Parts: sequence; structure tokens; C-alpha cells
Amino acid sequence: MKIGILSRNANLYSTRRLIESCESRGHEVKVIDALRCYMNINSEKPQIHFKGEELSDFDAIIPRIGASVTFYGTAVLRQFEMMGVYPVNESVAITRSRDKLRSMQLLSRKGIGMPITGFASKPDDIKDLLQMVGGAPVVIKLLEGTQGIGVVLAETKKAAESVVEAFMGLKANIMVQEFIKEAGGADIRCFVIGEKVIAAMKRQGAKGEFRSNLHRGGSASLVKITPQERRTAVAAAKIMGLNVAGVDLLRSERGPLVMEVNSSPGLEGIETSTGKDVAGMIVEFIEKNAPSKRTRTRGQG
Repeated sequence: MKIGILSRNANLYSTRRLIESCESRGHEVKVIDALRCYMNINSEKPQIHFKGEELSDFDAIIPRIGASVTFYGTAVLRQFEMMGVYPVNESVAITRSRDKLRSMQLLSRKGIGMPITGFASKPDDIKDLLQMVGGAPVVIKLLEGTQGIGVVLAETKKAAESVVEAFMGLKANIMVQEFIKEAGGADIRCFVIGEKVIAAMKRQGAKGEFRSNLHRGGSASLVKITPQERRTAVAAAKIMGLNVAGVDLLRSERGPLVMEVNSSPGLEGIETSTGKDVAGMIVEFIEKNAPSKRTRTRGQG
């Protein structure tokens, strides 16, 4: 098979591992920087060109699209879809999961457990909004934030009001969530491939840090998840329409709560902590599904 990887950096751990796994299984692989692609959009023969060369005859595409280039990256992926190339994750599913507010609304509609979440646009509504989510302490998140950036823990009502007012003054879109104290600064990353949790790790925040992101100094370790956590992770990925996803769960007194569904989960932490060949499992999923070109959201993009 001929497989493309949409990635801006071929030297990243996740991209390198995917290249190795494709090549070791006898596939031809090419890394493509989405921002260097340009498109001919027409009804007869849609095309993508990359550095002066037409990209054609791909069987599958693995999107590793960074949050900062979501708009252009998903446009390129959508063009591949129009050309009949099988996407591991579809453009509409990636766009859906990248919108934190939209993803929370979709999960809540299906009854998935999550932290109580509030959203408002006017400073006058802050006090009532904080009461809606259970009062301080609360977690305040930028909707455009990623890897723990733009996430603030406000431990008092006054601090929460000040932070929300500051963000609103900057015209930033934010959401306010209840703080799950019993999680102890840890979360569970469930790696889902094709409606199965194939690996899971516990991410623990550094001392004094409530964010568990590995980019923020957190540590990762192997963890055994419960059947309920497994079902929740699979359901969350399915609702987003993602074949490959990193579902982040908090352990709470009322069961597992979905914090985020990541459409381009990193491979280093999960492979290192679990010892599993996750990259190889992604390529195996492609081998099973690309020939049929079955997709979840065909015609909805």
C-alpha cells in the first residue's frame, strides 16, 4: 500500500514510529507537510500538489495535524477524501473533536460522564456561571488551548471571577469546569483504535501542578482500567467519529469523566509506559479497513 502521513515534522517521535511501522510491513510511505500542499478543487479530477509534485495513488492517509494548523490541515485532508483516499481519522471528525465546546455538547447529548461545564460570553453572567458548575475551585480553559496551555485552576470565587473577566476582556473564548479534587492531579489516557482500547496509561501531574500533561512535566505509568472506563473511552471516540483517539478520563466519585478526546494522540508516552507497538496497531488497522474504504462520516463533510 501507499500511505501518506500528514505531519509537519518527520523527526517527531510519533511520525518516526509510523514511518518505521509502515516500512517494516512493506508499505511505501511519504511524509507530507499539509502547509506545503496546494489544491486544485474541481468536480472532475480534484488534485493536491506538494512542492511542485502531484500527489496521487495514495491508498490511505494518516493525519497528524497540529492544533495550530487545524483549518488548513483538515482542508488538505478533506481534499484527499474527495480523491478517494482512506483517512485514518476523517476531517469532519477531527474538526469536531478540536472544538472543545462542541465536543462537550456532543458527549453530553449521549449521556457520557464529564465535568460540569459552563460557557458564557458576558462578564455580568460570571457569578451565576460559577454557581452552575458548583462554585470554586474551578478550572478555566481557553477553547483554543492545547497541551495544557491556557488552563487555569482558580481556587477561590474571587480568583475565578478575576481570571474569567481577564480572559473575556481579551475577547478569548473560554469554558469553566468543575474541579475534580479526588482525581489528585492525575488522568487516564485511553488509546482507542477501531472501537477498542488497546493501551492505557496514568498521567500524573508534577508536584504542585494540577495539569497532568506530559508536556507540562507530568509522568506516565501503566494502569489497569475498569470495564466502565473502557466503555466510556470507546463511546467517546465513537461519538466524535474517530477511529484513532486518545481519550482522557478523570477518576471521580461518580465514575469516569471525559476531559478531552484527542484526534492526534502522541505515541511516545503510551508506547514507553505500556511497551506496546501502538504505531504498528495503527498500520494494522489501515490494512484491514483501507481496502473497503469504509468511513464513518462519508458525505457529511
